[in-house]
Amino acid sequence: MIARTLLLAACMAPCLAFGASPAFAADSSVTFRGPAGEDRGSATLREGPTGVLVRLELKGLTPGWHAVHFHAKGDCSDQAFQNAGGHINHAQNAKPHGLLNPQGPDFGDLPNVYAGADGMVRAELFSALVSFTGQGGRPALKDADGSAIVVHQSPDDFTTQPIGGAGARVACAVVK
Repeated sequence: MIARTLLLAACMAPCLAFGASPAFAADSSVTFRGPAGEDRGSATLREGPTGVLVRLELKGLTPGWHAVHFHAKGDCSDQAFQNAGGHINHAQNAKPHGLLNPQGPDFGDLPNVYAGADGMVRAELFSALVSFTGQGGRPALKDADGSAIVVHQSPDDFTTQPIGGAGARVACAVVK
């Protein structure tokens, strides 16, 4: 019994590191598209009492770090994803961009994600800045025009205005 317990404990960390994880009940699922309409992966979103948990599974990205942000409109119909607008509720927030900005962050800010040599990303991100429906006074991802999750070509430096030097939008998913 002790040997079995130790074996399980020894296996847990490596197994989790290679992608095995607890069940994740999604409240919303979204599909990412690239600029040419290609499949770039998916995300599941789950609302908790203090924010939204996002599980990303992306593909076809350039290896390295990429910024991820919540954008104001659920519209990924144009090739550059500009129809998604700026960050969610940015005008009402009146705070500058950046998770490390002393005057920020704005409601769309999320941590960066890393794409491996194969262009794949598997990550979980949490934002206490948003909700699905405006719960707790946070802006709603699922308002009348929805919102979008946008992945950028470069990392966010978390301070530079307006988007942390994140560059072009390379993947977009509609949240409704």
